[in-house]
Amino acid sequence: MKFTFIDVAKESFPVQRLCQVLGVSPSGYFAWRSRPASSRQREDLVLLAHIRSAFARSNGTYGSPRVTRELQDEGLTVGRRRTARLMRENGLKARQKRRFKRTTDSHHAFPIAPNLLEQDFAAERPNQKWNADISYVWTSEGWLYLAVVLDLFARRVVGWAVSDRLHKELALEALRKALAIRRPGEGLTYHADRGSQYCSTAYQTELKKHGIGISMSGRMLSHLSRPELGCAADSLFQSFSYCG
Repeated sequence: MKFTFIDVAKESFPVQRLCQVLGVSPSGYFAWRSRPASSRQREDLVLLAHIRSAFARSNGTYGSPRVTRELQDEGLTVGRRRTARLMRENGLKARQKRRFKRTTDSHHAFPIAPNLLEQDFAAERPNQKWNADISYVWTSEGWLYLAVVLDLFARRVVGWAVSDRLHKELALEALRKALAIRRPGEGLTYHADRGSQYCSTAYQTELKKHGIGISMSGRMLSHLSRPELGCAADSLFQSFSYCG
């Protein structure tokens, strides 16, 4: 282990000095370097390459349990302790989860529509019930906000918009895209939370102009508007989430 440390640190410090600090002889270090790698060491090098790849794909957010699962899904035989050791020895430490970013502002003076769906998110046909929501996604360039509109009949995204800022036009852009793509007729109920983006005058006017019934979650359910304990869009957003 000491020789491994010296091998890594020799780019920054003299080998003689490192050996002196760690209490080993330079001749012992050079003898260690000239030895062929053991089969275990060769396996570690292969595993480390896979670990670095999985860690990079997660933008540095995966810890050893998640990285281990990724490697096992790739068909590699590896345990969490070995993964944790290789990550620790190579300085691969997962970043902590970023703090929660609020996307729903329910403190506003806009009128609130009643909850027409009453948690009944089953749809018998397309363009019968739509669900709108906004979430955020971390990228290498920072936070991106994603607004979506889902048709609850097939849980299919029919409208979307992305921006690096959370503003009222984001939800409106997703709605207009959905209307242009689907051109729904009468009988559509549109469900969202009580956020100011959905209660704004411009948004409500757009819905009424197309004869769409407006439904909003109750106060206690504004963050639980998804079917089966949550927003229909949440199952989509969860595919973008990450955990260490």
